[in-house]
Amino acid sequence: MNNHYSKILPLREQARVVNDILRQRFETILPAVMREAGFDMWIIVCNEDNHDPIFPTISPWEVWAPILQMVVFFDRGAGHGVERHNISLTNMQGLMTDAWGLNHDQDQWSRLKRLIEECNPKIIGINVSDVIWAADGLTASLRDKLAQTLGGEQSRRMESAEELCIRWLESRLPEELDLYHHACRIAHEVMARCYSREVITPGVTTAEDLRWWYWQTTTDLGLPVSFPPFFRRHRAESEVLRWGVQDSVIRAGDVLHCDVGFKYLRLLTDHQEMAYVLKPGETDAPSGLRAGMAEANRLQDIFTGTWAKGLNGNEILNHALSRAKDAGISKPKIYSHSLSFYLHEPGPLMGLPWEQTVCPGRGDVAMNYNTVYTVELSVTCPVPEWNDQELTFALEQDAAFLESGVMYLDGRQTKMHLI
Repeated sequence: MNNHYSKILPLREQARVVNDILRQRFETILPAVMREAGFDMWIIVCNEDNHDPIFPTISPWEVWAPILQMVVFFDRGAGHGVERHNISLTNMQGLMTDAWGLNHDQDQWSRLKRLIEECNPKIIGINVSDVIWAADGLTASLRDKLAQTLGGEQSRRMESAEELCIRWLESRLPEELDLYHHACRIAHEVMARCYSREVITPGVTTAEDLRWWYWQTTTDLGLPVSFPPFFRRHRAESEVLRWGVQDSVIRAGDVLHCDVGFKYLRLLTDHQEMAYVLKPGETDAPSGLRAGMAEANRLQDIFTGTWAKGLNGNEILNHALSRAKDAGISKPKIYSHSLSFYLHEPGPLMGLPWEQTVCPGRGDVAMNYNTVYTVELSVTCPVPEWNDQELTFALEQDAAFLESGVMYLDGRQTKMHLI
């Protein structure tokens, strides 16, 4: 099966790559974002089977993390770096200093208190947030226990680390962007194979068959899905009348749409692409369908042209929709989000399918360089060949936002897949 796709590393190599990247992130991104957010200490506390969303992103590859987990990051300032303390039984594989063990003369909470007293931080970041889900991993009971352990003076220094969580999760190294390109190349290859006669037999195959083919294929490749895959079929009303509303089979003249993604090297992909099933004698999709695809690409260009450091998601959304309407784009909708370790978090939310004006909270998050987003949007256009029946052209590609501009990860779809 791997002959169909770009190279997917064996698990042992994946572990090496992930751990090497994590070490680089600790040495470069962690000090930068702690100082940017104004914290000299960051505490992550969670329990087995209920991990803080930050915890898997600071742990080595598939590490066993039993019972109570405590990680303390302490910034000693420029030139000294950030100390990384592990107060648990988890094997952090040399990425942190083990500050506690079963032979220690104190329990975990006492050791945590002593470490904090020794460091004497000015501001302690804890993961509580009513906006960013991935920054809200400290449970109520553990927060109470933490405050009780630290005591009045130290606990008063605790503040929400929401901004720190955002910046840690969203920031990408150049090496990670290279890996993201490769992951998206595999994603495009899987979609292309799915949208082929190798997989689809017109008159036999259904959209549900495609859903399970994609899910099985990515599972067999060792690529867990980012979310349950979706496949939809659209057709002209005249063909609906011909075959009946209960007909679920893919037939010549149908348009297919997918919304799919998987995880590779801890990075999530998220794509939507479209395909056309050729009728006998056809060599391309009808001009109306090609025009709809081009219109969606125009909206992509307008949308990414509004991305700017410091603008929040709501500002970008409204700038883009205003420009799209001025340009005469047909019924534009934008509903894009950040992408990396998690599917919809933690960066700016730029619209929802049902909200095209303001997304309070998550839409107020600002855009930063060296981050990744989905370019997720749609246009709805009449299709002349379908008796001017309207069709929604929904596309989604993954793109990085850099100082040099917007960079699609392994390109974007500009023509329908032809089956």
